[in-house]
Amino acid sequence: MSPINNVAFFIPRAVRTLAILCSLTGINGCSYFVSSATGDFSERLKQTILAQNDPETVAEALPAYLLMLEASAAGNQDDESLMFANANLYTAYLGLLSDDPIRKPRLSRKGLDFALRGICLHKQDWCDLQQQPVTAMPDLLALAENDDIDSLYSVATAWSTWIQANKSDWNAIAQLAQVKQIMQKIIELDETYKAGSAHVYLAVMESLIPETLGGKPELAKQHFQRALALSPNNLMINVLYAKHYARMIFDRQLHDALLKTTLTAQATAPGLTLINTLAQQQAQQLLDSANDYF
Repeated sequence: MSPINNVAFFIPRAVRTLAILCSLTGINGCSYFVSSATGDFSERLKQTILAQNDPETVAEALPAYLLMLEASAAGNQDDESLMFANANLYTAYLGLLSDDPIRKPRLSRKGLDFALRGICLHKQDWCDLQQQPVTAMPDLLALAENDDIDSLYSVATAWSTWIQANKSDWNAIAQLAQVKQIMQKIIELDETYKAGSAHVYLAVMESLIPETLGGKPELAKQHFQRALALSPNNLMINVLYAKHYARMIFDRQLHDALLKTTLTAQATAPGLTLINTLAQQQAQQLLDSANDYF
């Protein structure tokens, strides 16, 4: 197998994890479910979803809100916040949806389109962002300031979700380079944003391929450890650490230790119960398959 084919093998398998990351962070888009006139309700609704310990219930409930929010956006085409709200909610929903080769590409395209419309309304220089070459990204991101972080993060997570949904398309996977640059810019502006979620994204991205093929496992390890320091109660970080870093370097001891820690930890935590429940489900699956992997 050639080096290029090796890379093509590892990336689609690992990029599926981006959907989980998106469900972790994108669910915060639920704060835009309703207009500001009912902001108290929307905040309670968001917290209820994040506190849910049954991911299937959330996945079944979200489509109704997707339709409601999209209808609001249809009547307010110049409302930046509504564009990002739709993008964030699509990101959250797709992170919880089981693999579907028809629905996921279609819905993720809608989510990314909303995000791109939002970023264009936010800053005109960032219109047509997806069509910009990798080499143009540093100059475009040099324009970013702290009050741009929300917009950049929404675009990056929606873009990641779209890439995940099109993981068999090498041209889509290649666009991870742009997403990576955006996440690096977010860390540069504020690494504590959303409890260090950008570090989690970069940790996974740096774990996509082995070191012999150009991967950067030690950099991935640094990002995972920093993410854990910023959000120690987020059990999904342990799972991703085991799945991508420990398995990549064939460290069974670290792999099992991370997963057993996840399974014995308390899943209930403010704003993290939903994702921690998902983490424990995945931790058990990874442990069950460990003998076949190592």
